[in-house]
Parts: sequence; C-alpha cells; structure tokens
Amino acid sequence: MYTLMSGVRVVEVATWTFVPAAGAVLADWGADVIKVEHPVKGDPQRGLISSGVVPGLTAGADHLIEVPNRGKRSVGLDIATPEGRALLDQLIATADVFLTNFLPPTIAKLGLGVEQVRAVKPDIIYARGTGQGVRGPEAGKGGYDGASYFARGGVYASLTSPGGPLPEQPSAFGDIMGGLTLAGGVSAALYKRAMTGEPSTVDVSLLGLAAWNVAPNVVAAKLLEGVEMPTYGPDDRPNPIARMAYETKDGRRLAFVMLESDRFWPDLCQHLERPDLIDDPRFIDAKARNENRRECIAVLREVFRQRTFEEWKTQLATVKGVWAPVQTPLELHDDVQVQANGYLQQVTTNSGHAFATVASPVQFDGAPTGLTAAPDLGQHTEEVLLELGLTWDDLIVHKDSGTIS
Repeated sequence: MYTLMSGVRVVEVATWTFVPAAGAVLADWGADVIKVEHPVKGDPQRGLISSGVVPGLTAGADHLIEVPNRGKRSVGLDIATPEGRALLDQLIATADVFLTNFLPPTIAKLGLGVEQVRAVKPDIIYARGTGQGVRGPEAGKGGYDGASYFARGGVYASLTSPGGPLPEQPSAFGDIMGGLTLAGGVSAALYKRAMTGEPSTVDVSLLGLAAWNVAPNVVAAKLLEGVEMPTYGPDDRPNPIARMAYETKDGRRLAFVMLESDRFWPDLCQHLERPDLIDDPRFIDAKARNENRRECIAVLREVFRQRTFEEWKTQLATVKGVWAPVQTPLELHDDVQVQANGYLQQVTTNSGHAFATVASPVQFDGAPTGLTAAPDLGQHTEEVLLELGLTWDDLIVHKDSGTIS
C-alpha cells in the first residue's frame, strides 16, 4: 500500500461497487478508509454469495467484495438510530472525505446532505456517485452500470451494430472505472483544499462516465447527424491489419492495430513467412490493400489458420507493429507484463485464504501497489471507536442496544 495519502481519513457510507471502488483506490494510495456498514446486514453486496446470485466461496474469497473493499476498515454501525448517527458524526468530525452513493430520499432521511455533513466538519470533501447526476428530473433515480452506463450512456450502442445482440456485460465494468474516476476527483479536491483551505463537493455519475468513455462517438454523432457514413463489416475493413482480429488454427484470436499499414506491412509479411505478399500488386500499398481488402483479409485468414495461438505468439514476438493476443481474464495471471508490473497482487483473507487481486492501475515512483484484503463486516468497530475516545463500557452499551456490531 502506498503512503501518498497517509494521514487522510475517508468515511465511506456506500454500498455495492461504484463508490466503494473509489474508497478502495484511495485506500490503495494510503488513505485510512473507514467503511460504515449496517451492523447485521452489512453492505448488501455481501449477501450475493449467500443468496446464490454468484458462485459460492470455493476459493475462500468473495471477489465482488474483495475488489471494491480491499484495504479498508469496517465499522458495523446502525446510523438510522440516534445513537448510531451520533457515533457517525464523531467519525465524520475526524475525516477529510465523506463518500456516499445513497439516494437523495435516504440522504434526506438520514440527514447526510452536504450542509448537514459540513455542519459537523466544515472543511470536509463531500464526494458522491450517482446514476444520472445530481440535477435534472431524474436526479433521484437509482442506477447500476448495466442501465445508466451501458444502456443509457451509449456504451451498448457503441459496441454493437444496429439491431445486433448486445454484448455480454462484464461484472461492474462501469462501476470500477467510475470508482477510479471519483478517487481522482477526490484527489484534486484534496489538493485544492490544501492550497486554498476550501472544500469541494465532488460528483461522478455513471451516465456522465459513459458519455466520456464513448466521447468520440457522442461528438461525431451530432456533428455528422444526417450524413450517411460508410460502414464496414469484418470482411471488408479498409485497412486489413488495423482493428482486425484473425482466428488461429486452434480457434483463438489475434488482434492487430497497425494504423500505419505501409510502414508495417512488409515486416508483418516477413513474420508471416509470406514475403511474396509484400510486392503482390493487389496488396503493395495501403491504397491497393483497401481496394482489394476482401481478398487481402481472406489471404490473411488463411495464413493465420495454419498455426496455433501459442505458435503465433512466438512467431510474432518481434513484429514492429502493434498487435496483441486476445486473452481471457484467467490468462492475465500468467501474462509476463502483468507479472513484471505488479498489476496482480497476492492478498490473504482473515480466514487464511490467499488469492490474487487486481491493483488499481495508477503507480507511483516506479513501484506497484501493495494490497491487503477486504475487511469482514464490523471487523474494526471496536478499534475505530476506541480511537475516538469511547471506553469498553461504552462499547458494551452500544452492542447491547444493537447500535454497533
């Protein structure tokens, strides 16, 4: 774990993945992130395993909890009670950042709006993640990345042909990126406060994140509205070695992004052991390859089907242009670049199960992130409250009343 944010305390009152992922990134960077959860129910995402929505804990770790919650301390606290809310205020009074994704009605009911939180800690940075933003007629509407990000935000449409089937949605795809984005916003707000003394409110929505992710498509859509644009299928790309994937003998795929095709075509042909294609009049330059693209793609497909995925990885290792094997998530665990850069880190759960988890992608000073596992529900309740000055007798009273776990 980095120490860049050592001394920064974050109080997180958030559930599921989007905003908790921001807390995880801030914890990666060295902040003390205190996750406040209901003392009995906890973050509802903890219940997906027991409900059977996701596979059981065959490996001893719940990946849907581990990824967005590693490195935090968990406090089981019923903030809907006056006693619990008073304890939360004590926590907020020690914090630099307040993180939440609760909907406006819940925020109002709990008294956790910007003004109320700042009444406790005037210089606190208030950071929130939403589905559709904090203004407009649907500001109070909930959102998940499958709806606000993929569907409404134009991501699905940008990945599919009109009328085609929607692609499979990777788990928490927009949520994870939203968390990283929100953590970046919090970092900027901390810098502003350090320079000016003024706190900020930081907002990131899944809808806004989606629009940013597909910004070239969104901008072009309006600029070129009404203009009939050429469309290309997998058989007739203008550049047969850019944004193309070719299947190998064993059914795997290799992706090519050689945008400067005249620069890279001769070298690629040498690596394909087809030097005859270099001076073939049909393929001699980018213009010719475009005019004869169906033939060129057909020839390349035939070539790539002659060797296996692993054979081509070896054969193409020294190619000058950009290409990549189309890998599965499992194969990332053995990727030499993933290993060399520490993109996966081994952590151990409280029950002693070791597993690999993904580090957030920002690295500082040439060193990979060091990670720890996600906390159990309420694991640090006593520790954190004792730090606030409560006594063991106080904790017993709160435990007996059900205020804390």
